[in-house]
Amino acid sequence: MVVAGDDALAHRLAAELRGVYGERVTLVVPPTQRSVRPPVVGRARASTLFDRMSAAVNRAAGNGEGPPNRMAEPAGSERVLEATELTESVLAEAGVERAAALALVHDDDETNIRAALTARRLNPRLRLVIRLYNRRLGQHIEELLDQASALAMAMAADGEGDGGGGSGGLGFDASTTVLSDADTAAPALAATAVAGTSKVVQTDGLMLRAVERPPPGPGEVADPGLCTLALLSATTNDPAGADGSESSGSQGPRLLPDERAVAAATGRGTVVLETVSYAASAPSAGRSVVPFGSLLSRRLRWSFAGLVGCVVGLAVASMLVTGEPPLQATYLTLLDLFAINNPAIGEPIGRQILQLFSGLVGLLLLPVLLAAVLEALGTFRSGSALRKPPRGLSGHVVLLGVGKIGTRVLTRLRELNIPVVCVEADPEARGLALARRLRVPVVLGDVTQEGVLEAAKIHRAHALLALTSADTTNLEAALYARGVRPDLRVVLRLYDDDFATAVYRTLRAAHPQALTRSRSVSHLAAPAFAGAMMGRQILGAIPVERRVLLFAAIVVGGHPQLEGRTVGEAFRAGAWRVLALDTAASGGRRGGEPMSAVGGGGGERGGSGLVWDLPSTYVLRAEDRVVLAATRRGLAELLGRRRRESAGT
Repeated sequence: MVVAGDDALAHRLAAELRGVYGERVTLVVPPTQRSVRPPVVGRARASTLFDRMSAAVNRAAGNGEGPPNRMAEPAGSERVLEATELTESVLAEAGVERAAALALVHDDDETNIRAALTARRLNPRLRLVIRLYNRRLGQHIEELLDQASALAMAMAADGEGDGGGGSGGLGFDASTTVLSDADTAAPALAATAVAGTSKVVQTDGLMLRAVERPPPGPGEVADPGLCTLALLSATTNDPAGADGSESSGSQGPRLLPDERAVAAATGRGTVVLETVSYAASAPSAGRSVVPFGSLLSRRLRWSFAGLVGCVVGLAVASMLVTGEPPLQATYLTLLDLFAINNPAIGEPIGRQILQLFSGLVGLLLLPVLLAAVLEALGTFRSGSALRKPPRGLSGHVVLLGVGKIGTRVLTRLRELNIPVVCVEADPEARGLALARRLRVPVVLGDVTQEGVLEAAKIHRAHALLALTSADTTNLEAALYARGVRPDLRVVLRLYDDDFATAVYRTLRAAHPQALTRSRSVSHLAAPAFAGAMMGRQILGAIPVERRVLLFAAIVVGGHPQLEGRTVGEAFRAGAWRVLALDTAASGGRRGGEPMSAVGGGGGERGGSGLVWDLPSTYVLRAEDRVVLAATRRGLAELLGRRRRESAGT
């Protein structure tokens, strides 16, 4: 496996491939990464210990000085190369021509696209995983690279048929997967910030939703619902618990527990699969519509109401004094109001007095009309500008930072119809255009300066979501917000696990009644990227504190842990659990058996072709495609590459 990147995601992904999947990894990083990681192997000193051993074996075998046949490196090993640019020579030196998969996770889309085109030319059978923020461009690039790979392999197959003697390849599908770390982490970050909002995983029409439930009371047993996904940390009586870290001790979360563990859990909350459908009204991405109620302020509306009341009163008085019909009396009153009627000379004194009052009301109407016109013009003018937080706003989420991650989280929060106030220091941030289009209030200013969070109504907010790229800025904002409101829900974006654990324990000890969570975008995104490199489509990930529970769709055939076993027998506590059966994979039947006989009582929901209420006695067949929840290590064990022995040989 080859991983090329310039930020934390590259290191997280390499660690995921080594530690979870046991893969041999070549990590390509810029020279500036020397301060982040231990000293790396320079490209000028290219050969590692394995290269030198392979060269010695080649010379002993009489292979000459040609390209060495790399010996089988031990599982979980890593080779690090420095490279300023991902040129063709650098990719060749990293072993792209022999690699099974390449992940391009630079922060710049253009760098990843250029390297992907070069890598596809070097190795048409290579599985590519590309990090792109631009979704539409990613779809086109994915189609282009897959088409180029299919054409190259078709030409190679023709050459082999003509006696060309092409290589048989590694047996891997030359697929291209475009992912975005922002899209992967946004649902989890948005769900963490909002109490009562379920954690949603939505990919390719498959929808999963999980919800946290509080610990059961004395003598009560936790309700498993449809399926209990995890037991949360036992920190009810421990203000300095470690549920904000990656610790795996007894106080940490327990993923995919069995029924016995759920029944015995006391003082621990649960993450329960509550439903598998989600419907939210997405915000309009087109032109922004100015609400009619925002055209006029409350004072102007009351002023107009008072003037209308005066006109009605004058019309009634005119009808009583002059004896005119109601329509005629109202018409005369309006003429007097706009000063376009003849003077009431020679008419009864009552009529003259009413005309004077009507003229006075007309004088009062002119400034009100002028104020209404100016205010409406100002409203339309500010429709394309950033809104300020309304005076009476409360129960909202304060979103700090609208960069790449913050923009996706903002979209997610608005899809859930959650009020948001954005705080951004950069007036040119990419998320401000989206905030303007969605008419989301924005406060421009440095959060470290006094008064910025107050302008965002932090004292009446429901949660603070600090998503800037600087850990210290996020921490400072959280501490300041807690000083204003001690019970505020706080979600921090923190990269370093040790730092996150220390911050969490301190905040929890200082404010035991408030909820504090720390999340790492690279930590949330790395499992999806690693699964794509392994050729497994990860449907999504749900964070359980600072751990991750993965959801994947796989075919049962070829997996002895699943094939021929019942759903109950296939379940392994702490590793994986079969959740649903995909009926759309083979026309809604399994071996001629109607799916109505598989699940009990309408397990198929929403027309998605998924049966969620699988009985524990259902036998999984080779042609079945199932959706399962798994830990990272459990998924690695279940879907581990079975070709390692043959490749090493």
